[in-house]
Amino acid sequence: MSIDNLEFDVTEMGQIRIAPEVIEIIAGLAATEVRGIAGMSGSVAGGIAELLGRKNLGKGVKVEVGEKQCAVDLSVVMEFGMKIQEVAAEVQKNVKRAIENMTGLEVVEVNVHVLGVTFKNEEKEEEAVTQPHRLR
Repeated sequence: MSIDNLEFDVTEMGQIRIAPEVIEIIAGLAATEVRGIAGMSGSVAGGIAELLGRKNLGKGVKVEVGEKQCAVDLSVVMEFGMKIQEVAAEVQKNVKRAIENMTGLEVVEVNVHVLGVTFKNEEKEEEAVTQPHRLR
């Protein structure tokens, strides 16, 4: 196994390598599919990349990858009014299922860190009220 890429000796033809970034993307997408997740919370560098127009699909995801197992840490923002424990449990199931189905790795941990709550309807209403029309 390489530190940079996950390697599998699957066939006599050679190796299959899965970069940790691929697992981060799988986990991030699986997490955001769950109802109640408003988004992922990432680093300052990830925020800057998004401002520059590059979508960071692995935002808010950290993975540790071994030869046959991996562990995932997710930093999420939830929608207000949702039951945090239920949403987090559904995120854990969805992420575990997606990674195991797509990579064949055993997922031993999916840790969900709730870093914020968003009020979607209120934000949209405030934007509509505070943004004056610039053109007439």
